[in-house]
Amino acid sequence: MTPSLPARRLGAVLLLPLAGTLLTACGGSDNDDDTPAATPLACETASFAGLKLDNATVLSATSVPAGSYTPAGTSTAYNNLPAFCLVKGQATPTSDSLINFEAWIPAAASWNGKLVTTGNGGYSPALSYRDMAYALAQGYAAIGGDTGHQGDPNDMLWGLGHPEKITDWGTRSIHAITVPAKQVVATLQGQAARRAYYYGCSTGGHQGYAQVQKYPADFDGVIAGAPGNNRTALNAEFLWRYLSNRNSQADPALILTPAKAALITTSAVAACDTIDGVADGVIDDPRACTPARFDIASLQCTGADNATCLTAAQVAAAQKIYAGPKNPRTGAQIYPGQVVGSESGWPGYWGGAEPVRADFWRYWAFEDPAWNWWTFDFDRDFAFSLAKVGSRVDQTSTDLSAFKARGAKLLVYQGWIDPVVVATDTIAYYDKVKAAQGSQAEIDGFMRLFVVPGMGHCSGGPGATSFGNAGAPPVVDADHDLLSALDRWVEQGTAPTRIVASRLSGGTVTRTRPICAWPAQAVYSGSGSTDDAANFTCR
Repeated sequence: MTPSLPARRLGAVLLLPLAGTLLTACGGSDNDDDTPAATPLACETASFAGLKLDNATVLSATSVPAGSYTPAGTSTAYNNLPAFCLVKGQATPTSDSLINFEAWIPAAASWNGKLVTTGNGGYSPALSYRDMAYALAQGYAAIGGDTGHQGDPNDMLWGLGHPEKITDWGTRSIHAITVPAKQVVATLQGQAARRAYYYGCSTGGHQGYAQVQKYPADFDGVIAGAPGNNRTALNAEFLWRYLSNRNSQADPALILTPAKAALITTSAVAACDTIDGVADGVIDDPRACTPARFDIASLQCTGADNATCLTAAQVAAAQKIYAGPKNPRTGAQIYPGQVVGSESGWPGYWGGAEPVRADFWRYWAFEDPAWNWWTFDFDRDFAFSLAKVGSRVDQTSTDLSAFKARGAKLLVYQGWIDPVVVATDTIAYYDKVKAAQGSQAEIDGFMRLFVVPGMGHCSGGPGATSFGNAGAPPVVDADHDLLSALDRWVEQGTAPTRIVASRLSGGTVTRTRPICAWPAQAVYSGSGSTDDAANFTCR
C-alpha cells in the first residue's frame, strides 16, 4: 500500500552554483547558529571530491527538478516534491560491509534546516522511498539506506558466513549511513543540519530502537513504529504459529484456514466492539475482550463442520496461537501470543510451504541449508539461537539514559491488531523502560507510546489509522502527524498527549479519533458523533 503524500507542496528552487570551499567538518544537530554559514555548493559529484567521510564514499550527485520523481528501478512516482540534490554513497563500517545510501537534499531556499533518516521494512534492501518523499515534501533532507545487503529481498542467504552483514542489518546500518550523510548535507548546504530525526516502522522501528540504545548521539528525536526489536523471539512466534496450525511433517495441511480465522475476528468484534461504549467495528483494547465476553470455544461446531463454526482441532490451533511460544521445560513465555481481534491477519504469517523467516534459523542460527523446522526445540534451539544471533539483531536494552540525558525524544506507535509485532510485546518493553526510569513522570519526559485501536502492521485496519505516513493524513501538523509532533516536542518542549488519526474511504475522511499517549485511552464523552475526535477525551 502506497498512500498519497500530503497535499503540502514546497517551492521549487534550483540549487545554487558552485561557490566557496568544501566543508570537511562533520555535520550534526549541534550546529552553532551563530557560526556564519558557507555558501551552498552545486549539486554535482565534483562538489564532494575533497570530502573525507567516516567510512563512506560519495558516488554521485544529481539534480532532480521539482515535481514528480520515480526512483531508479521502481515504478512508483512521488509527486509534489521540491527540487533536490540526489546524492548516492556507500558506507563500509567493516571490511565485510557494504551499505548503499541516498541523501535527498532540498535546495537551500526550500530546506528547513533539518534532516530525517528513514528505516527499512523486513529483510529487504529496498530504501523506504515513500518515507523519504514524505520527509522531503516537508522541507527535510531525507536519508535512506539498504541495510547492508543487496539482492533478493526474500533470500537471507547473504547472512550465511557474514556475521558483520547481519550486524549491519540488525544494529548498525542506520548509524553507519547517518554519520556520513550529515557530513554530505553540511557540505552541500554550507551548514550542518540544526536537527536530526529518525523515522521508521517494522524493521524500521527495530532500527530506531537500535539507535536509542546503542547510538544515542545520532538523533534529536526518533519515531519507531511497530518495533520488532525482540527479533529472535519474534521469529520464534512465526515458527510457533506455523507448527501450531499443522499436525505433523507427514500431514502439513492447514488446520485453521484463512476463512475460519476471519470468522473468529468477526465473532470477537461482534462480542467486544461496544465494551468502550462505541459501536464502530473496532475492539479498542483487546485485553478487555476476555473469555467472559468472547470464548473461542463457543464457536466449536456442534454438528458437521461448516463455514459458521470451528472444528475442535481449529479451536485448539487458535488457542495455541493465542498462548504464544513457551519454553517447554521452564514454562517461560518466549514471545506473547496473538491478541483477540487480530486473527484475520494471522494467515499471512503462519507460513506457506515453510515457516515465515525460516531462513533466519536455517542460515543465520544453524548455518544448515537442510535445517528441519519440525525438529525445533523451543528450549535448547531457541537458547542456542539467542546466544548466537541475538546480540546482532535484538534491541531489548532498557537503558536509555544516554539518549534521555541529551534531551532527545522517542515516539513509538503500535497497532493493537498487528499480526506481526504483537502489541503486548511493545507495551511490555515500554513498561520495562518505565520501571528502569522509576516513574511515569520520568518516562513521559522523553518517551511516548501510542497504541492504535484497529490498526494492523504499521498501517491499515478497520480503525482510524491514518496519521503521518501511517496512511495519508488529511492535514500535516503536530496534532495529526507524528513527525510534526516530534519536531514540536524537540523544538518547543511540547510533548504530544494525543494524535488525531483519520479513517479514509476513497480519499475522504469518514472518521477522526484521538490516539492517546499510553497508558491513557480515548473515551467517548457520551454526546455528539462518534466519528468526530472532538467528542473523545484521553484518560
